[in-house]
Amino acid sequence: MIVNRTYVLDRADVAAAGGLLPAIEKTFDNEPLRWFISAATPEQLTIESTDYTDELALPVGEPGWLPGAGPQVVVSIVPTGIGCSIGGFAGDAGPATALLAQAGDYVVTNPNAVNASDFIYINDRVLYTEGSCVDQFCRGRVNLYRPRLNKIGVIIEHADPAAIAGALNIVNTARAVYGVDIVDVVVTPERIGTHSVQQPSGSYVGTIERPEVLLDAARTLLERGATAIAVTSDVQNLNTDAYTDHFRGGHPNPVGGVEAIISHLLVRTLGAPAAHAPLKNFKDITLNHGLVDPRGAGEFVSANGLASVLIGLRHAPQIRPDTRAGTIDAVGINNIAAVVAPASALGGVPVLEASRRGIPVIAVADNTTILDVTADNLGLDGVIPASNYIEAAGIVLALRASVSLDSLRRPLATQHPIEIGKLEALR
Repeated sequence: MIVNRTYVLDRADVAAAGGLLPAIEKTFDNEPLRWFISAATPEQLTIESTDYTDELALPVGEPGWLPGAGPQVVVSIVPTGIGCSIGGFAGDAGPATALLAQAGDYVVTNPNAVNASDFIYINDRVLYTEGSCVDQFCRGRVNLYRPRLNKIGVIIEHADPAAIAGALNIVNTARAVYGVDIVDVVVTPERIGTHSVQQPSGSYVGTIERPEVLLDAARTLLERGATAIAVTSDVQNLNTDAYTDHFRGGHPNPVGGVEAIISHLLVRTLGAPAAHAPLKNFKDITLNHGLVDPRGAGEFVSANGLASVLIGLRHAPQIRPDTRAGTIDAVGINNIAAVVAPASALGGVPVLEASRRGIPVIAVADNTTILDVTADNLGLDGVIPASNYIEAAGIVLALRASVSLDSLRRPLATQHPIEIGKLEALR
């Protein structure tokens, strides 16, 4: 069973546990599929989580140690379902992702940052990585192995013949135009039952009625040789007014949260890269004509979200070497040069783990969200502010070039020696 929960954590418990991550993990009844801090005050933290009551485990051993010398990785976090002004719509973080990829050797980012239904802005420097893999990567529990070519298995939820035919046409287009290797397609015998759920914070998550139907289909495809799983299903319980407001640029994406739950469940249970696409885009229940916000236009002009997922999964990194997919390159925790995230949404695993390890965290003010979980509110020290992604990319370049950020700012303070007497007093 999948259950959405809200936990409240006293700040005193954080101090007693020796840090944010240990304190948060002690609050959970079950190991969650996904969680984030949705509110932070001087007295308490609010954590929203989605739990899976059956056993969860990434089916991998300890990752092999990879030296820090080698590719430098930027981890770009664009949380879904919280109204990110950049990346919270339909692939509209593609340009920012491409820029960060040029600043590093690779950028690790979640699929929703670049997926735009029939469109996707991605290249070989973008490691298209599902959210739970990003979390485990930033905790040093898995490495990411860039494959030569994944073999993709496709799950289509039971639906009317026209919707299934539409999805199959997209599958065949991806094969013919992009050379995507599709191992097989499974149409589920019954509905998976994916539902959009809005949390008290205003963020969107989701639930799945029949997770066993999803997992059985994925296991069948893996047995047939798939090394990555694409899922397309119809998300239910969508609020028409909310989705209309989303297309106008004024509301979080109601679908993103449940998409994350689907991919998290598959990866945490089966260990293969996975991503979800809506079986039917939702313009028909909202706006039937006219212009929409440019950030959601990719979804509005597409009938189905599957194309971008198939293209993205083609080179999605594995969390263990797989000879069937081949391995071109590998990166681990020691390769992370910086973690970049919206300044008001710093309450996730990648940022908290990076802060704990002393990995630079860059907080982008321009990427606003519905949350107010900032470095100051969390008590995180050393977070580097950036006005926008242009500035964030410059900061990454400075870090890679071993250039002090202070040396690039003016005024540049004069350095004075500490007098011996004062030094002794400080001791």
